[in-house]
Parts: sequence; C-alpha cells; structure tokens
Amino acid sequence: MGKDSKAKESGGKGKGKQAAGGSDDGASKGKGKGGKASDGLGTCTYVKARHILCEKQGKINEAYKKLQDGWLSNGDKVPPAEFAKLAAEYSECPSGKKGGDLGWFPRGKMAGPFQDVAFSTPVGATSAPFKSTHGYHIILSEGRKN
Repeated sequence: MGKDSKAKESGGKGKGKQAAGGSDDGASKGKGKGGKASDGLGTCTYVKARHILCEKQGKINEAYKKLQDGWLSNGDKVPPAEFAKLAAEYSECPSGKKGGDLGWFPRGKMAGPFQDVAFSTPVGATSAPFKSTHGYHIILSEGRKN
C-alpha cells in the first residue's frame, strides 16, 4: 500500500505539473485576450454604468450630439446628473426612468458589444454610440471594482 500511495502521490504531482503547465499556457492566452480587448482596463470584475438605448440610430445620434455640444467637444466629462437627464428623455430602456442607471454588473452579465464597451470605457468617460442586438447605446462609465 505504501508503494501505491507514493505512486499516486508522484503520479498526482506529475499530472499536477502537466496540468499546471497546460493551464499556465491557457492563462497567458486568456490574459492576452483580456488585455487586447480592453488595453489594461479589463482587470476589473464589475463596472457601474449608465446608458441610453434607442431603437433607431437617428435618435441615439441626436442624444450624442447633445452630449457633444454640451461637454464632449470641449474635452469635458459629462456629469452623471446631466447624462441621467438625457437618458430619461431619450432612452427606450426601462432604466431610462432611473437616469439610465444600470448599477454594478459583473463581467459576463451583459451581451457582446455592450460588455466590451462597458468594460473598456474609462471611469468618467462616455462611449461613442454603438450597436448591439438590442439597439443603439451610449454608455457613461461610473466605476470599477474587483
């Protein structure tokens, strides 16, 4: 039995080393993908954001023009309270009634392009309009945490 225990231990260690080597390769590939998608901003697990959702591109562009005219064209950040007013006016999402506030959400909760933009937009910044399966969005990033 002692020999079997040692064989299992050494076999387990060998497998562990192989598995660790394999997972190290996979981990580095995963890290590369995360870094590539978000340029170093992808290390957080949660994002706090507001958004404006419109079915029609013309409507989202109108909302974005108001953001540009008021703040973005001057290089200023959009105050969350002002973004909330535009969300209440333009957004067709139920969150529009709450100023577009989505609260904190984890990586993996939101679909494709929305998650990509939400996790790559720096805190305090506003995204350009983009399309998802739900329509056209603008995101204001309000926070990040792990």
